[in-house]
Amino acid sequence: MARKKTETQEVIEKIFDYTLEDIMGERFGSYSKYIIQDRAIPDARDGLKPVQRRILYSMHKERNTYDKGYRKSAKTVGDVIGNYHPHGDTSIYDAMVRMSQSWKTRLPYIDMHGNNGSIDGDSPAAYRYTEARLSKISNEMLRDIDKDTVEFAPNFDDTTEEPTVLPARFPALLVYGAQGISAGYATNIPPHNLSEVVDATVHRIDNPNCSLDTLMKYVKGPDFVEGLDGIKSAYETGRGRIIIRSRYHFEEEKGKTSLIITEIPFESNKMQMVKKMDDIRIDKKIDGISEVRDESAADVRIVVDLKKGANKDLIVNYFLKNTDMQISYNFNMVSIVNKRPKLLGLCGALDA
Repeated sequence: MARKKTETQEVIEKIFDYTLEDIMGERFGSYSKYIIQDRAIPDARDGLKPVQRRILYSMHKERNTYDKGYRKSAKTVGDVIGNYHPHGDTSIYDAMVRMSQSWKTRLPYIDMHGNNGSIDGDSPAAYRYTEARLSKISNEMLRDIDKDTVEFAPNFDDTTEEPTVLPARFPALLVYGAQGISAGYATNIPPHNLSEVVDATVHRIDNPNCSLDTLMKYVKGPDFVEGLDGIKSAYETGRGRIIIRSRYHFEEEKGKTSLIITEIPFESNKMQMVKKMDDIRIDKKIDGISEVRDESAADVRIVVDLKKGANKDLIVNYFLKNTDMQISYNFNMVSIVNKRPKLLGLCGALDA
């Protein structure tokens, strides 16, 4: 009996009392740190989240480059899970697909063969059906990575090494853009014009103390933006609201006027936009529209036929106000700088 009592006492001594607040605080703190640093927010230096960086590096290491043939996406997903990113295959393939969609980003990092979704919101085919390789611009993200240009760290099981950042020979954070939601932080950066951002970077290197106004002579803003106030605020503080408008014109043929939309705002769903416009026509919320149709092929082309004598300016303004023909976009340029989330303006993003 005495021995049993001693064992019980030993067991009791190993039970520690913690308050729920302490445990939740510590666990959630660790989780938040991981989500912010290693999942949802891009690094300011190469503009990539860890899963994107691992996909590009794995494809580069396997010589799955733009100058060679396409390979099954399933092979890349398997390599990335096995060597660098021990999470679900869905998260890896979703990141691959997004990096290949030309309507989501100006310069896709991945060249995908097969159904990779559409601007109408269609889902991509499963990874066993599609094939992929790195695009030409990815070569500039990875060039000279084998020449001690960046720091490497052990992978999750210490069997190989992976880069902590890519060499990135252009300011990819601004050019590629980013979206992400983590614990307490979110980021929303639209894609920018490559040549404008490179010109601004070169000027910044030559004149490190140049003003924001000088840099904005090079970087006019993201695509289709209306008004300078929101852009200036976003570039100054890293946060601001901007208006993004579709590109459109009118065509006259056989005495009939048509509104032609050739480009739509970033992240907009074309099919939903066309449906909303047609609903306005059917419900007669505004007079003067005879037909709405989608004539898009490789390029966007939405046609709105107007009735004779219709007020075209009134119709356009109604569409701008009530459909995704014009949207407001909230700039929020949060990225990881020295392992910490930081809100960057244009100057800070170029410096990083």
